[in-house]
Amino acid sequence: MGSAKKSTAAARKARIEEMRRAEQSRERRNRILTIGAAVVVVAGLVVGSIVLVQSQSDDSTAADGKGKGHFVTGSDGVKTWKGTLGRNHVVKTVSYPMEPPVGGDHNQVWMNCNGDVYTKALNNMNAVHSLEHGAVWVTYTSAAKKADVDALAAKVKKTPYTLMSPDDKQKDPIMLSAWGHQRTVTGAKDPNVDKFFEKFVQGEQTPEPGAACTGGLGQ
Repeated sequence: MGSAKKSTAAARKARIEEMRRAEQSRERRNRILTIGAAVVVVAGLVVGSIVLVQSQSDDSTAADGKGKGHFVTGSDGVKTWKGTLGRNHVVKTVSYPMEPPVGGDHNQVWMNCNGDVYTKALNNMNAVHSLEHGAVWVTYTSAAKKADVDALAAKVKKTPYTLMSPDDKQKDPIMLSAWGHQRTVTGAKDPNVDKFFEKFVQGEQTPEPGAACTGGLGQ
């Protein structure tokens, strides 16, 4: 039994390291492309970003995110969304049928999720894009114990394709979310934390496996 656990841990460590190396390679390629880009292209991107921001600021009409459906709770305590989860890039504000959201239409820019720990609540539309890339999102309320928050933050920081942020709108003190899946945990030492990470960090549910978790938005 002990050797099996060690083998599983070693395999998981190797998978995380492989994802980290892939992410670093993407970062290097992005830097090279950025350095070699023509000034006119950069100027065009700046203008496009300004137009996008203005569009997002001016249009606050809510969309439903094509998230019609309901959760079904499995014997392992993980809730799975049964229904349609839209994947369109939109500039309108999306009203999701769950909090935190586990999918649906979202902003075209993702939140950085390379072990990023945020101290302020995130825009759900950007975080959902991170889930689409295969990230696990750890969220907590002010009712969560500081020791648990600190321990979970340490875990996130060393795990590629994860992010963490406060969310006082959610029902329970600590929740874990992936694309189409979600669960509540009792604290950082809850064994279900590791189980959720192992299954859903770049798991089979990922709509866009291997997509970047850097080069998006920070806080």
